[in-house]
Amino acid sequence: MKKQLPKRSEIDIKHTWDVHSIYKDDQAFNQTFDTLEGLVKEFVVKYEKRLTDAHIITSSLNDLKVINEMITSLSAYASLQSSVDGVDEANQMRSGKTSIRLQKVSKQLNFFHSELNKVTKKVLMDAMRIDESNKLYLEDVLEYKKHTLKPEAEKLLNALSPVLNAPYGSYNRFKLVDMKFSDFEVDGQTYPNSFTLFENEYEYDGNTKVRRKSYEAFYSKLSEYQHGFASQYYAQLQKEKALADARGFKSVFDYLLYSQKVPKSFMDRQIDVIMKDLAPAMRKYAKHLGKLHGLDQVTYADLKIAVDDSFEPKVTIESSKELLMDGLSILGEDYLEIVRRSFDERWIDFPQNVGKSTGGFCSSPYGQNSFILINWNGQMDEVMVLAHEIGHAGHFQYANKYQNIFNTRPSLYFIEAPSTTNELIMARHLMKHATDARTKRWIQSVMISRTYYHNFVTHLLEAAFQRKVYEKIDNYEPISASVLNNIKLDVLRQFWGDAVVIPDYAGLTWMRQPHYFMGLYPYTYSAGLTLGTVVSQRIFEKTLDPKDWIEVLKAGATKKPLDLALMVDVDLKTSKPLKEAIKFISQTIDEIIAYDKK
Repeated sequence: MKKQLPKRSEIDIKHTWDVHSIYKDDQAFNQTFDTLEGLVKEFVVKYEKRLTDAHIITSSLNDLKVINEMITSLSAYASLQSSVDGVDEANQMRSGKTSIRLQKVSKQLNFFHSELNKVTKKVLMDAMRIDESNKLYLEDVLEYKKHTLKPEAEKLLNALSPVLNAPYGSYNRFKLVDMKFSDFEVDGQTYPNSFTLFENEYEYDGNTKVRRKSYEAFYSKLSEYQHGFASQYYAQLQKEKALADARGFKSVFDYLLYSQKVPKSFMDRQIDVIMKDLAPAMRKYAKHLGKLHGLDQVTYADLKIAVDDSFEPKVTIESSKELLMDGLSILGEDYLEIVRRSFDERWIDFPQNVGKSTGGFCSSPYGQNSFILINWNGQMDEVMVLAHEIGHAGHFQYANKYQNIFNTRPSLYFIEAPSTTNELIMARHLMKHATDARTKRWIQSVMISRTYYHNFVTHLLEAAFQRKVYEKIDNYEPISASVLNNIKLDVLRQFWGDAVVIPDYAGLTWMRQPHYFMGLYPYTYSAGLTLGTVVSQRIFEKTLDPKDWIEVLKAGATKKPLDLALMVDVDLKTSKPLKEAIKFISQTIDEIIAYDKK
């Protein structure tokens, strides 16, 4: 029987992140909270009903920056600990109390945006001239005026935010704490199952019986929760539609894409071009996997197996640092210092344990270290995951250093570009130094099965699913588990055609991702990887100076996504970069197949 996941208290602390780099203990955390609440009271006294001229507005914004910096640190300290151990009562209580206290702070600050929205354009323009660092913030205020509700309505929405955001928190609680998966048995051996074990091990297991049985057991448990999850998701969708209507947007798409600073046509292009042009190449790849592994048919449970599962290099946490330092050295010594610090200063949380979030993410609270969560399985592909998350860390370490807190976070349309660029830099580096054809094929297969499959297939199919769901919401059509399952099945079967058998249970796949509670996020993975493909290629071909890419990272949110891409001469207004990326994927698949025909 496979070993059960350890409890958080049982793992080696040296391989965990150090949240106490933010606050040394809960006492310091609570003292900072007290300080924040004092500053907010002073802020209210100082500025409420006084935002009448440019100088006062400038002063208020500079004070607000300090408050926001404290909020990001306090929020991170609480949420990060819950992310690695959601079953711990102390973490749950800390997170809950933080939410309550921050909600009170938010209520007190609610006057600020309401009063700014009453200020004339001339006064706001004068404030921009006084302090250029506040320009973007004030431009957004001006732009959003037409979607701002009356002060009383905005105040009410702010007060209701914990309730409005409840579906996402409830989803995570069910997924990470309450949902318990049954063991399954194959050939007399018992296998424990969980979200983490399934998504990090069984989906890739070379034993077809184990892999397929794990899918059946996993999805069987999902099916027991489908109606409750659908109800939560529908609540989220209804909230978004209600807010879109209230704020005067023509559709829920316009509402959700507003902050991304791109039109719906950009999202549609990503979905439509990939569904049409990439699908044939991925079907060919799926069929090749079936031949290599002697499968009677390729099913949904077989899509993540390795091309060569007997050649999956193992890597230790320590050696992964050496690999990343070597591979990312092309980005320069300053960037390498970020990589070095991420290991030496314990920015990374490696171990798998009970109650830990699945997948991976990077959090970079302003003025602090970055914090990277992964679920380390000791395989070489985890180096790619680390490269990806360090890409986020590098991006925000630069943005936080060179921009104020208002100007650090760019559009979601761009957000995955630095991370996927890193993944591909690592892959190209490993290819360059590979000494034999088999190793090169393994690297290429990782690019296809992990980097591109994850971003251009998994998340893109989420986006195609979302688009159909939001079309129903815009038409005021009801949503149920059955409706969601059928939409997901249609999308999967459309993409994979007759190359892959998609069982009915695969319709439950929508239950696995928290992305559906984050607006129109999934499609942006493919948008970021489109840019990442072009940037990484040009860096290696020496047609792009890595220093120019670093300047893009430093720019933070000071430019719109298209303008950020233009800083390295990539024009995202056209489909050319996307089609270049798809061509690269198709060529890589053909090279893998050609190797196996030798």
